[in-house]
Formats: sequence, C-alpha cells, structure tokens
Amino acid sequence: QVKLVESGGGLVQAGGSLRLSCVASGLTFSSITMAWYRQAPGKDREFLADIDWSSTRPFYADSVKGRFTISRDNAQNTAYLHMPRLQREDTAVYYCAAAAVERTKDYRYWGQGIQVTVSS
Repeated sequence: QVKLVESGGGLVQAGGSLRLSCVASGLTFSSITMAWYRQAPGKDREFLADIDWSSTRPFYADSVKGRFTISRDNAQNTAYLHMPRLQREDTAVYYCAAAAVERTKDYRYWGQGIQVTVSS
C-alpha cells in the first residue's frame, strides 16, 4: 500500500519561508519521479515541480522557477520543497505526488495535502 505523508506546512508571514517534506512508503522510492502540486481556493490544481530518481533533472513551473527548490533524499524516502520569499498568492493546499512507473510522470499516488497560509 502506497502512502505519501506531507509535513512542514502552516502559517507564515509574507517574505518568510517553509520547507515541505513528503515521506513515501510502499513503493520503490529511489526509482520513481516525485512531484509537488498545489491548489488554491477556487482554482485548479497547479503543477509546481518534479524531480527524477537521480535528482539530476529537476523541472519547475514558470510560476515558481528561480524561487522554489525541489529535492529528495532517497535514503530517507523523502522529497522536499523549499519555499522562500512566500507571498499571499502562495496560500494553498500543497500535495506531493509519486509516479507509478519508473521513468514516467504518471502521478497516480498522492498525499493528503497540507495547508500553507501566507499572511500579509
């Protein structure tokens, strides 16, 4: 049974930073691509970033490129999203996702989501 558990969210003032973590179990973490998404109230789920198994090819949405950083620790079965310089428009529920098949971006497994709220 695949399980993804996010942590590290919460309330932060504008300009502050957070680092989200996603611990995975029930899959071969070191072989699959991991991703982060978010969903703001009233909006569609938005892709933020993904990272391949070897961490050599991180990919970012234009909206967060140059600001957010995705990383992973295969020994800890954990993916991370470092988010500095947060703004109110970053307020959303953040989700991690795992690909079901190696070398694909077929994200079939999802965490329960974690709230990030940025106050002005």
